[in-house]
Amino acid sequence: MKKVFLFALVVLALQWDMSAQTYKVITSVESIVPNGLGRSRIVNALEEKDYKEFTSVQTEDDNTRNKSDRGEIRVKNFEETKLLNFYNLGGIRFQNIAANDAVITSMINDMIANGWELAFVTSAVESEGGKGDGQGIFITRYIFRK
Repeated sequence: MKKVFLFALVVLALQWDMSAQTYKVITSVESIVPNGLGRSRIVNALEEKDYKEFTSVQTEDDNTRNKSDRGEIRVKNFEETKLLNFYNLGGIRFQNIAANDAVITSMINDMIANGWELAFVTSAVESEGGKGDGQGIFITRYIFRK
C-alpha cells in the first residue's frame, strides 16, 4: 500500500512540474535619435492575442496571400511607461540612461513581486543610417514566465 501511495505521489508531482508555463513579453524602446527628438517607452500589452488567428499556411497548391486584418491584430489596451531619450541637444545624456535603468529595474522588480520570473532578455539596435536619416532605437524585450 505504501508503494502505491508513493508511486501516485511521484506521478502527481511529475504532472505538477509538467504543467504549462505562461510567458509575458514587455518591451522597452529607447530613442537614439540625435538632439533628443525621439520617444522612449516601456510597452506592456494588457490583452492577449492568438497568433493562429493571423496565420496562413502557404503550400505549392495554395499560395494565397495572408489577408489578416491589421485592425484585428492591433492591441488597443496597453500600458505605456515614459522613459527618457538617450540624447539631448548636448549629446548623449548619461543621467537619462541611469533614470531609464531605475524605471526598468522597478518594472522588473514589480513583475517578480507578482510571481513572474525574468526568463530571457534580448535586445537590438536600429541606429542612424547616415546623414538625414534621423532614425534610431534601442529595443529590449523582457520575457517573463510563471
